[in-house]
Formats: sequence, C-alpha cells, structure tokens
Amino acid sequence: MKANIWLAALLLGVSGSSWALDVTASAVWARATAPMQETAMVDVTLTSQQAAALVGVATPAASSAELHSMVHENGVMKMREVKAIDLPAGKAVTLGKAGYHVMLLGLKAPLQAGKRVPLTLTIKAGQETVKLEVSAEIEPLTSDENHHHHH
Repeated sequence: MKANIWLAALLLGVSGSSWALDVTASAVWARATAPMQETAMVDVTLTSQQAAALVGVATPAASSAELHSMVHENGVMKMREVKAIDLPAGKAVTLGKAGYHVMLLGLKAPLQAGKRVPLTLTIKAGQETVKLEVSAEIEPLTSDENHHHHH
C-alpha cells in the first residue's frame, strides 16, 4: 500500500513538473529600496504555453506579497489587490509599473542592489496548480527600468 501511495505521489510530481516547464518567467527584477522602506514592487514577464492564471505569490523577504493592478480613476492612479492575473496561451504578460505587478509588503530588510529576492509564483490552469520558483534581481535605486522589458 505504501508503495502505491509513493508511486502516485511520484507520478503527480512528474506531471506537475512537466506542466511547470510550459510557463516561463523572464525579466524578473525589483528596484533597491531606501532604509525603512516597507514595500517594493517586482516586475516579471510570464509566458504560458496554455491558458493559465497567476493566482498567488510568496517570498521570505517580506511579511506578505500580493498581486496588484494600477488603474486611472477620475484622474487619480489607484492600486488594488487582484486575486488572479490571466496568462493567455502563448502570449507574454508583463507585470510592471503601468499595470499589474507583484507588491511586497512588510519588507524584512531593505532590498540591496546586486542581491536577489526569491519568489514563489502560484499558477493555475484548469484544476492543476503549480509553483514556479523565480529570483528577482535587485537593480540600483536610480536604474533605468526600460532595459528590463522585453517585448
């Protein structure tokens, strides 16, 4: 019986891993933060080979991490948490300052240029949910962000 449970777990792990290879993350970065700054934004470009959705994010670098959107309402820029960000099949979706992004809240330490921040992205397609481990490069506070975006 234990062997059957182990085999089932192994097969589930293999199917999850093979699906995870169909989602790629690129241009994952954040800007360095000032001392005492408690929040940071992370940009990432995600490409899924099948219709999916980014439904969560986590990092050990902050108390919490959320998916956010920025919208103009009555001439005012507003940021809101969203529960999911659609990833259409075969289309790159860039989460960045102008729209969707990952927000780190309650930073445990300042983000320092040249370091990296680990992130776990939760992606769902149909009934299947997978975790994608990525690492955000920390750019200098005065960095030109445009060199990170690939269109």
